[in-house]
Amino acid sequence: MVSRFVGRFLLPSLLNSKYVIPNLVSHSERVIVNKYNLTTVRNYAKSKDKGKDKKGKGGKVEINPLMISELVPVNKLKERCQNSIEKMKEDFTKNLSLRSTTGAIDTLPIKYDGKEYELQELAQIVRKNPKTLVINFASFPQVIPDVLKAIQNSGLNLNPQQDGTTLYVPVPKVTKEHREALARNAKILFIKCRDSIKDIQNEYIKKTKKQTDVSEDLVYSVNKQILALCDGYIIEAKTLYDQKHKELVGN
Repeated sequence: MVSRFVGRFLLPSLLNSKYVIPNLVSHSERVIVNKYNLTTVRNYAKSKDKGKDKKGKGGKVEINPLMISELVPVNKLKERCQNSIEKMKEDFTKNLSLRSTTGAIDTLPIKYDGKEYELQELAQIVRKNPKTLVINFASFPQVIPDVLKAIQNSGLNLNPQQDGTTLYVPVPKVTKEHREALARNAKILFIKCRDSIKDIQNEYIKKTKKQTDVSEDLVYSVNKQILALCDGYIIEAKTLYDQKHKELVGN
C-alpha cells in the first residue's frame, strides 16, 4: 500500500518539483532532478570575485637606482631629464610672461654664424614708450634677418617693423586672444620637453638591450624602472604646464 502511494503520488511530485539531491557532487556543483533528467549546475565565481585574483597586477613600479646603475648611469639619466624640465621652465619665463615683454626679449636667444647669443648682446634695446620697443642694430646690422626669425618663432606674439638698422616692436595688449596664443605656445614647449624626455628614455632602454652578458630578467626589470622614472619627470613637466596654462588663460 505504501509502495503504491510512493509510486503513484510521491515520486512524480518529487520529479516535477526541482528537488536538489545533496552530497552527490562537490561543493561547487548541484544536481537538480527535473522531468526525469539530472542537470548539473556549476557555481562560477562572480565578476567581483574574479577581480580579486587580479589584485596587485600592474601596480606601482619600485625604482631601485642601484639596480638601474648595473646597466646604465642612472645619475646621468636623471640629470638629462631634469635639464629638459629646467629648459622648459626657462622658456616659460622668457617667452610666456603676461608682464612686460622687455625682459623676455632682452634674453631672446639668437643663433648667428653657428653660435648662440642673447639679443641684448647684439643690439641696443630701448623702451620708447609703454607701447613700443626700439631695437637698434647700428653696430651689427647683418644679424637682423636672424633676429626677425627668432622673434617670429619665440611665441611672444610680437610683430616688429624694420626701418634701416632699427626694429620698432609694438608691445601687444594683454587681450584674451593674446593669452590664448601664449597658452598654445606653452603647450608646444611642454610637448617639446615631453618628447625630449622620451628620447632620453628610449636611448637608455636601447643601451640595456645591447648588453648580452646580463640576465633577461635584469634587463626587463631595469627597463620597467627606466620607464617609470621617466614617466615621473613627464608628470612633473605636465604639472608645470598645467600651472602655466591656468596662469595664462586666467582660470
